[in-house]
Order: sequence, then structure tokens, then C-alpha cells
Amino acid sequence: MELPLRPAADKGGNDPKVPRARAWLAFALVIGLMLSDFMSRQVISAVFPFLKDEWSLSDAQLGSLASVVALVVGVMTFPVSLLADRFGRVRGVVAMAIVWGLATIGCGLAHDFTTMFIARALVGLGEAGYGSAGGAILTSLFPARLHATVMGSFLAAALFGSVLGVVAGGLIAEGLGWRMAFVTVGAGGLLLAVVFPFAIREAPGPVGAGAPLPPLRTIVRDLFRLRAANFTYLASGLNMFAQVSVLTWAPSYLNRYYGLDPAGAALGAGLLLMVAGVGMALGGVLVDRLSTDRPRRRLFIPAIYSAASSIVLLSAFSLPPGPLQFALIVCGLLVGAGYAGPAGAVVADVHDRAIRATALATLALANNLIGLAPGPWVTGLLADARGLDAAFRVVPLTGLLAALFFVAASRHYESDRRRLAPDFGDGAGGGRHR
Repeated sequence: MELPLRPAADKGGNDPKVPRARAWLAFALVIGLMLSDFMSRQVISAVFPFLKDEWSLSDAQLGSLASVVALVVGVMTFPVSLLADRFGRVRGVVAMAIVWGLATIGCGLAHDFTTMFIARALVGLGEAGYGSAGGAILTSLFPARLHATVMGSFLAAALFGSVLGVVAGGLIAEGLGWRMAFVTVGAGGLLLAVVFPFAIREAPGPVGAGAPLPPLRTIVRDLFRLRAANFTYLASGLNMFAQVSVLTWAPSYLNRYYGLDPAGAALGAGLLLMVAGVGMALGGVLVDRLSTDRPRRRLFIPAIYSAASSIVLLSAFSLPPGPLQFALIVCGLLVGAGYAGPAGAVVADVHDRAIRATALATLALANNLIGLAPGPWVTGLLADARGLDAAFRVVPLTGLLAALFFVAASRHYESDRRRLAPDFGDGAGGGRHR
């Protein structure tokens, strides 16, 4: 069955009229590729101990194998997303999945650090525009009142994919060798790439292939002139720095300080990733429910998530390894991940649908260049100098700064949203904040 991407919008440009079954079918397919995306990205964490032993790598080198993916994603997400907006998001998604699937298999064929680094960079090239293209597909099919929920679930799939990548990667590496971990994960991405275009076809129109776009200068101006979006970019990137640093290095932390073997450490880290994924999905649902009549809460609640997570994680890593520390880490990650869905929803809501993938790409750019790329590498440098436990007592501090930026963004959300929908806040389910 083919699902055409041809939503009709309300006058605010945010509430498509798409049959429910079709929308949820698209949701399932997009989620499946998000799982594959982050399995390919995160499987590297599970094999850190194997690579360290086999190739005698430093922690900084190991961290760079995680960071290079995010760096390439950050650099390339904007141009790739522009191409997806212009030539079709479905076609773009299929091309991306093929590239990251083949590159992941290439990681399994690497024979030294340099070839692994190159293969990991190609994984990042393949994944560069998927988060924005997939998010744009979903926000074009679901009404604005569900955007935080849908985006939270979509982004939570990244963490669930990370869970699968770490756990499956650790188990496969333990049983069949670390090379087979990459080959297996990459093959799954290729399979989904083959299935995707048979289920969803491109449609002409404002979000289909061949859609006219404004000049590049106009697009860039629109992307960066909105203060709610600009502050959200910064807040999301700073939150990502803390979250991804802890999650990327969790297998190594559990291996070194809890005495777990690589498979056991992968399972423990998988649990932490799963918790963060649950927090991401539930955080978006909670924001949608509590911001119905108070739009500013769409950003003020994520500020609370950020500050609370930072405080809890800092408290956790000030304790010695043990059940209490692990419980606090779980709580910190559960609360801290809730910001992601609302951040994506806000960026989508304040931008015109024609450039929505590019707007979400700008958010992805901030996430990658501020958080995903430097986070694991900086943590590795700190670990080389002071130890991984000391590094973990520093990285959560960025969550406090993120909270301040979310508060600043909340002050401008309503005015920026009314730029697209002048009657925003006047109707049912959208009362203005007073």
C-alpha cells in the first residue's frame, strides 16, 4: 500500500487533514528508519573495549569515532535538508538510508583507526538529513496540538535505536566479533531503505518533489530571525552535550567502575538509553497536555527538565559507584531527555511548512555542533586527563545553561507563532498565556 504525502493544512499552516490510519503508518515507517539510524550511530560505543584492546586506542581517539558522525551530520544536515525540501523527502530518505547502511558495513571492514574514522564519517554523511526530513514528514501529517508528542516519540526512537545498537552490538561482538556487529546493523538499514519507497510515495504540492522554494537568502533570514527558534537551538544543543556524553561513555563507565564485562556493560548502558527514550516520549506528551491553554509552557517545562536533570546527574556522579548512584543516573536521564520533542515542535510550529525540514535541520545542526560532536570528544579528553568519573562530574553543567535559554525562548514563542497564524491562541485548545 502506498501512502501519499499530500496533507491539507488549516489557515495557520499547521493542522493537516490526513486519515488517521495513513498518518500512523507513515509514523511507523519513519520510526523504523530512525531506529536504524541510531543503531548505526551508537553501535560504536558497544565495541569501544574491543577497539581499545585490539588497536591500543586512547579515550580521545575512541571518543572521536563517536564525535565524527555528529560532526559530519552537523556540517551536512543543512545542505542535505535543503535538497530534500527541493527534490522530495521520500527520495532523500531512501538515499540517506542506503548510504548509512553501506557505511556501517564498511566500519566492520576497517583494518585500523584511520579507515574506521573514514567509514564513521560516511555514516554521518548518510544520516545528515534524516532527522529533519523525517520530522518534517511527521509534522506535515499530524496537527500542531500533537507535534510535541509526535516529535518526542520520533526523537525517542533515536534513543531506542541507540539501545538496540549498544545492546545488540555488545552481544554480537561478544559472540561473533566486533566486525559482525557493524555488518548486522548496516544490513538492517539497507533492508528498510528498500521497503520505504514502496509504502510511501512522493506527492506534488507544497511538501512534495519539485516544490518551489524561496531564494536561499530568504530561507536563511527566516531561519534565524525568530528569537524563540534561536534560543531553542542553543538550549537543545547544550542539553544534547550533557545527555550524549553520559550515554556514549556509559558502557565504558560501567566496565571500568562497576567491573562489568563488555556484554554486561552494554546491557547496563542499554537500560540507561531505554530510560532516556521513555523520558523523551513522555516528556513530549506532558508538554502537549500542560501547554494547551498556556503556550509558554511549551518551553518553560523543558527548562525545568534541563535544570532538574543537571542537578540530579551532578549529585549522582559525586557519589561512589553503586545502587544509589545508578538510580540517580536513571532519574537524571529520564527527566533530562524530555526537552527534545518540545524543542522540535517549537521549531516546526514557528516556520512555514515549505522550509520545515530545513528549519529542523538547523535544530539538528545546533544539536550536533554544540552537543553531539564535541560532547563525547571533550569527555574523552577530560577522561584522559582526570579519569572518566571526573569528566562525568563536569559535563552535566551544560544543562543549567540550557534551562536559561529555554526560559528566554518561552518569552517569544507566542509572538513568533502568530506570525504564521494570526489567530493563534484565540481558539479552542490554544488560549493565550496571560
